[in-house]
Amino acid sequence: MNFYIMSKDIKVAKWQNNNFEIINEKLLPLYLKNTSNVEKWLETRAIDSHRANSRLLKKALRLAEKDDASTVLSVNAATITDNYWIKPIDSDLTYQDVRFNNDYFANLALTGNYDSFNKAYNSKTSITPELTNIGSFEKCWKLKNGQWWMHKKATHDEMFSELFVYKLGVQLGFNMAEYERGNGVIKTKDFTDNARVNFEPAFNFLGDDEDYIKAARMIKSICPDAVGDYVRMIFLDTVCGNPDRHTFNFGILRDADSGDVLELAPNFDNNMALISRGYPKNITRKNDLLIKLFNELIDYDISLKQYIPTLSEDLIKNVIKSVGMRVKSDIIVEFIMNGYNMIRK
Repeated sequence: MNFYIMSKDIKVAKWQNNNFEIINEKLLPLYLKNTSNVEKWLETRAIDSHRANSRLLKKALRLAEKDDASTVLSVNAATITDNYWIKPIDSDLTYQDVRFNNDYFANLALTGNYDSFNKAYNSKTSITPELTNIGSFEKCWKLKNGQWWMHKKATHDEMFSELFVYKLGVQLGFNMAEYERGNGVIKTKDFTDNARVNFEPAFNFLGDDEDYIKAARMIKSICPDAVGDYVRMIFLDTVCGNPDRHTFNFGILRDADSGDVLELAPNFDNNMALISRGYPKNITRKNDLLIKLFNELIDYDISLKQYIPTLSEDLIKNVIKSVGMRVKSDIIVEFIMNGYNMIRK
């Protein structure tokens, strides 16, 4: 397939006969700027094929080709959180033609409900943001009063962990994505405000490398003002025991019109922290890998200590209370404070 890679209605690159040509480097997605690998870029935008509801969704939508690239191309590679998309050469399509304006397939993507499956099968359209809704958890985008919200399935303990980290970050004055409790789901507001800015996952400039020092160095090179927010994010991961920070669940925001890097994206995706997989047995935090990695980051650049906030037992207890869910508060407080006290401040 031959096509243009678009930013809104501006051509930024051309893919023709397996040749990649840059047209507007300033607005080009960072992954393509760094690698020119169009096929891989398309694949990174695809719904996780291992999700059971992903398979149901593709079946209901009668997608002839179910590989990642074909899945993405079926919706012109458009997503909720950026302005990039694919326009076939000689096509008259505009950005408004490919933007998503309904959540018709949300329930199928989230629940795999049989009624939703049949509703999708009988739909006259197959255009849905769910085909470019990445991640391993069952989730969906829902539209409420013109604003997109991500709904993700969550157990009681996953929900508590996500909400606690969010509220703790807010109390500390950190830049946090907004979260709300739902019925069996955790809800988060689209922090790009319907692609008013472009979200670029860190994978686009770091690849799979999760090394804290390399990430801090790279972020400093492309957006020096974002380093503090990166350290704050890793600090929360460390004290709250979140081992699942990877290069697709943090990143940067870019101006959609100029391509300029603005800031680190708000902290999101903390549902693997704290008690999400059970209460930790190592309350003392002895031989804790996350603490070791964070201290290595601080040792690398002691100026980063300025971004470490002050924690107290009372603050943690008040945040737990504000979440309003029944948990073993004493264990959580001790776990977090033990981690905090082992950080080199």
